Amino acid sequence: MAKILEDISRTFNEFLLLPNLTDERCIPSNVSLKTPLVKFKKGEEPKISANIPFVSAIMQSVSGEKMAISLAREGGCSFIYGSQAIESQAQMVRNVKKYKAGFIKSDSNVKENTTIREVIELIEETGHSTVMITEDGTSTGKFLGLVTDKDYRVSRLNLETPVSEYMVPKDKCVCAKKGISLHEANDIIWENKISCLPIIDEAGNLESLVFRKDYESDKENPDSLLDENKSFVVGAGINTRDYAERIPALVEAGVDLICMDSSDGYSVWQKNTIDWVRANYGDSVKIGAGNVVDKEGFYYLADAGADFIKVGVGRRFNLYNS
Repeated sequence: MAKILEDISRTFNEFLLLPNLTDERCIPSNVSLKTPLVKFKKGEEPKISANIPFVSAIMQSVSGEKMAISLAREGGCSFIYGSQAIESQAQMVRNVKKYKAGFIKSDSNVKENTTIREVIELIEETGHSTVMITEDGTSTGKFLGLVTDKDYRVSRLNLETPVSEYMVPKDKCVCAKKGISLHEANDIIWENKISCLPIIDEAGNLESLVFRKDYESDKENPDSLLDENKSFVVGAGINTRDYAERIPALVEAGVDLICMDSSDGYSVWQKNTIDWVRANYGDSVKIGAGNVVDKEGFYYLADAGADFIKVGVGRRFNLYNS
């Protein structure tokens, strides 16, 4: 049976997408997904843009430092969750800013008296076949040497033997000093035909590692979102209560932009927070606001001076000033 709809009728032409002529310029390599993250004036470049249109939610289960590094490597931006102590959130931001693409913090570290059995268990746990030996067994301890699964034969040794008997000692390792560029590190790796290059600071402590396998990975991520110092761009969530203490700590840690995390952003408390930021940092700190679900809330935060606004749940609008 036919059904009569009490609505305005539509024609096919009203829904038809007119693609126009497809010429040789219409190829994937000419497509840019670059997206402004903060408001900007017409004719000017935005202060911060993402190379892909993805940001991660300000949630403990989503946005930690690993997500921030991974998403920035792909060209997006993560907001470190604010539901934690100020010091720990600032440290997360600091860790992301200190991370250099290609320079990896070692997560497989033991003391020289650690048994081969324990080394094998660690390799199985982390999936990494290269283990650093440091004086205190940490990723930043005094570097003593390294061992890989190629330095011993499990079937022909006593598993209780200390790793010191099989490790490659520091004086036989090819190492580099802290401050070396990734390009220089890769040159050393290829010239010496090694798979891992330990980076050591002036005190002889392990700083980071550069792996041969990461060379291609770096080449595969040309859209990484970096600041002027070649560090990953990272955001952080704040609230409207302890912002006078939290924001300075985040700024000192190097955060690139902050965003208020609230289910109801149409609030005088958010305006007060923005006013405080402008009074103390001017336009140098980029701050987002929200969430809002209607035009009144959006314009309220826009007029208050927000650099971007979250609309609804998990959505965000950018502001464009004429």
